[in-house]
Amino acid sequence: MKKYLKILVYLCLIGLVSIISVNSYVKSTTKKDIHHSLNRFPKNDFGIIFGAGIKGNQPGKYLKDRLDAGILLYKSKRINKILLSGDNGREEYDELTVMKKYCFRHGVDTTKIFIDYAGFDTYSTMYRAKHIFKIRKATLISQEYHLNRAIYIGQKLGIKSVGYSANKGEYPGYKYVCFREYFSIFKSFFDVLRNRKPHFLGDPIDTNGVSNYSKEDKR
Repeated sequence: MKKYLKILVYLCLIGLVSIISVNSYVKSTTKKDIHHSLNRFPKNDFGIIFGAGIKGNQPGKYLKDRLDAGILLYKSKRINKILLSGDNGREEYDELTVMKKYCFRHGVDTTKIFIDYAGFDTYSTMYRAKHIFKIRKATLISQEYHLNRAIYIGQKLGIKSVGYSANKGEYPGYKYVCFREYFSIFKSFFDVLRNRKPHFLGDPIDTNGVSNYSKEDKR
């Protein structure tokens, strides 16, 4: 029994060291690409905003701050177009409709808004941004805890990525999501290594052409 207990302890220690090592590597290679203000912020054609939860027909705190940051970048001409990516897999929970209507109501030209209807996780969003939307350079807009992972995935998939921190005030459960991010980074590291394919791909979308924002949703 003691033999198996020792093996279990060793395996746990190896796992813990591996998670810490991967996180240190990912964060050290991406921290220089995270920006907190518009000062000297690079211009990109696309900004990518990741879904983060809604409350009824309104964005939650995390998502609202991401959308506000993306709208600020757009109005400041740091980005020209916005790719919204989130979960609309259930009729009663549709992040993307909330996101695109919020952008429209706050002055973003809908011809500049593109929608990723299958961005169910960060890796899928970045993979689809590369292979479906053919994006080569992008500003990634999220809270800081999430940006290291998003930038790392983007760069490894061939998207020259920088991050803009949407942090503004306090967030419910922020310590928990920061803790959970250690495991998410670890998983994403291996997603990149094995070149995981998202569950949904589809035909390429020409981002130099007509936006896939539905005209019926302009209300």
